[in-house]
Amino acid sequence: MEYLDVVNDEDEVVGKASRDKIYKNLLSHRIVHVLIFNSTGEMALQLRTKNMSHCPLHWSTSAGGHVKSGESYQEAAERELKEECGIDTNIEFMFKDRYIHKDILTKFLSTFKTLYDQPLKMKNREVETIEFFSINKIKEMIRKGEKILPELKYIIDNHF
Repeated sequence: MEYLDVVNDEDEVVGKASRDKIYKNLLSHRIVHVLIFNSTGEMALQLRTKNMSHCPLHWSTSAGGHVKSGESYQEAAERELKEECGIDTNIEFMFKDRYIHKDILTKFLSTFKTLYDQPLKMKNREVETIEFFSINKIKEMIRKGEKILPELKYIIDNHF
């Protein structure tokens, strides 16, 4: 069973709970996202599989997921990048946001970036495909109502 740290409004750990309990009881917790850019400035997005319980067939950040209990944001970002994209490379912190999902669930999002010009391959059953898009194309996808993970939309709207 996966345990996550429960955090207060200052992002300080105040306990831990199972992932199911976190969502059932709407407990604040931590999430990481990694944005992979190529040398032309395009960002890689992954398309989540139809089997995902949350937002199936939605475009998402290059890699991302929950910060496990006792794990740092950096460690979680590196783990997610390796698990989802098979990449073990240097990442750089970009920003941290207090994100409130559907006005009821607080998540602290820490976003990292890396530059990577090699072909990307899907590394797990959560990813249907991964493709590079310009920031303008991603904004156009959002405007047109394509299925975009709410956290990705938040990142694009607030930082790009």
